[in-house]
This record gives sequence, C-alpha cells and structure tokens, in this order.
Amino acid sequence: MKKEDHFSRYSRQIFIEEIGLKGQKKLMASKVLVIGAGGLGSPIIQYLAAAGVGTLGVADFDEVEIHNLNRQIIHTENSVGLSKVKSAEAFVEKLNHQVTFTGIEEKINKNNAEDILSQYDVIVEGSDNFSTRYLVNDTCIKLKKTLVYGSILGFSGQVAVFNHNGSKNLRDVFPEPPSDKDMPDCDSLGVLGALPGIIGSMMALQTLKIITDLPIIVNQLTLVDTLSWRFQTIDF
Repeated sequence: MKKEDHFSRYSRQIFIEEIGLKGQKKLMASKVLVIGAGGLGSPIIQYLAAAGVGTLGVADFDEVEIHNLNRQIIHTENSVGLSKVKSAEAFVEKLNHQVTFTGIEEKINKNNAEDILSQYDVIVEGSDNFSTRYLVNDTCIKLKKTLVYGSILGFSGQVAVFNHNGSKNLRDVFPEPPSDKDMPDCDSLGVLGALPGIIGSMMALQTLKIITDLPIIVNQLTLVDTLSWRFQTIDF
C-alpha cells in the first residue's frame, strides 16, 4: 500500500469527529509497547496495528504452543514452536506493513525494564504473572509513563489505566503482589477464549484514546464478569 493511501485506509477513524486527521497523525507518530503476545496481547496487537500505531513494540520470551490457539488469535497452527514475537511480527506485517514492529524476545526484568520502557509513549501490560505486572507498574511510575492494565481468568477480567498524568497506580489498588505460585492462573483453571478478546479490545481502545487525547477515566478499576454478564467499576 502506498503512502498516499493513508486516508483511504484509516478513513473510518478519521471520519470520527473526535479523531479526525489530527488524531490519526498522532496515532501514526506514536510508540506503544505491548508486554505479552498471548491472550491479551493478541487482540491488543491486532487492533493497535490495524489503527495505524506508528511503532509497535512487543515483548515476550515464550514460544507458541498448541494450547495457546484457543485464545491467542494472532498465532496459527503453523506458528507452533516459533517465538511469539516472531509470530506476532509476521501477523502485523500481513495486516499493516506501515507499522514499524520492534520485537523484544526477552523477559522484562529489573535489569532491562527501564531501558526498554523508556523508548515508548504508552505501555500496555498483558503479561500473565504478578512479578512482571508490578515491575512494569513501578517502572512506569519512575519514568512517568501511562500504563494500560488488564488481567483475565476463567470468565472474569479487569481493566484500568494507571499513572496517567500522575493518576494512581496498581499499588494504590493492590499494595503488594501476591506470590505467583499461590495464585490461580489460566494454566490451572483455564480461560474461555473470547474473554481475552473482550478485555484486550478494551485495553486497545483505552490505548487509542490516550494517544488521541480523548477523555480517560482514571483511578477506576473495571471488573468484567462474562458468566453473569456484569460490568462493575470500583473507584480508588
């Protein structure tokens, strides 16, 4: 696709009064880091790439396994055995070659977190363990980066925007991380495949709103229970 096709490609976003050409230019100039290319990361990566985010960083150190495919929709049977980052890169290239993809095939840790996160405007946290979530949260506070947060299990999910223009953060809701080994996870209790699609899409939408300077509700945690179909918000 040629550069002059930008308007045609993104016209349905540009037609939205609150986005317009100005907002689309912001999207195309933005740099977003998605941590995790799994259940949550898949829809996040998909919709950010489709929207024309300029630079999309994806950090993951895992490989695609067959049991991932019920929910990690950017990966296919042919991806099994490949790194999730390489699989995500192939997906983005096919969807929107205008997006600059930066693959980070390593685990976010205390030694590299600040260097990696500092290169991006918005951080989207889709990892599956508490140690990474809290490390990313604390690093975003230090770097004054906005963090889009989400988590899933079974039929339930959570979404919040932390540290946005100095707003509250993960530790204001849950001061200390629980031990990963003591907490249930998708490997032990499972997750219905469409749930991360819902939560990940909500996270992607919040990210796009942040980039285009649309109103964001902060200091609020959204709880989604898809079994009883209840959506609740908790202010903190």
